[in-house]
Amino acid sequence: MTERGSADAAPGGDATAQTGRRLWVAGAGRAGRKRGFTYADAGVSIHAGEQAVELLKSKVKQTTRPEVTGDLGGFVGLFRLDTTKYRKPILASSTDGVGTKLVIAQQLDIHDTVGIDLVAMVVDDLVTCGAEPLFLLDYIACGEVVPDKVAEIGAGIADGCPYAAWAHVGGGTAEHPGVLRP
Repeated sequence: MTERGSADAAPGGDATAQTGRRLWVAGAGRAGRKRGFTYADAGVSIHAGEQAVELLKSKVKQTTRPEVTGDLGGFVGLFRLDTTKYRKPILASSTDGVGTKLVIAQQLDIHDTVGIDLVAMVVDDLVTCGAEPLFLLDYIACGEVVPDKVAEIGAGIADGCPYAAWAHVGGGTAEHPGVLRP
């Protein structure tokens, strides 16, 4: 994962000096603004998100296909389509969720099954139109990023991908304190 600024930057501090990256500031350039808000100001831990990605990176790399380029951790997954394999290629895409199965996962504190089920839901939707599943981008939203739990969900996704010869090319983890419960 990457971010557009440092959540750990001190108020009024220079995130660029600390991280080598420029701090993204909403409303930058408006008169009277002395500093931008950081992710930490919103209750978001960039460190926890980065830790979750590191915990699941090796597992996700096991789902690769020759067409995958780039590395896990950005906002974009790259897949080089070999158009010589298809007569008239059309890319099909789908997204889904696992619904109330999350409640069961939370009650049992077992989260890898959520990832496996997500793969099954999306693959099922794709194959209904005759599409070949090629790659998956995930989206994990939570009230608080708990690296071990996010990594467990990601590991479940990685476990499910080989059943469809699918590459897990990346995705996003969103922490929404105050909107979603931890």
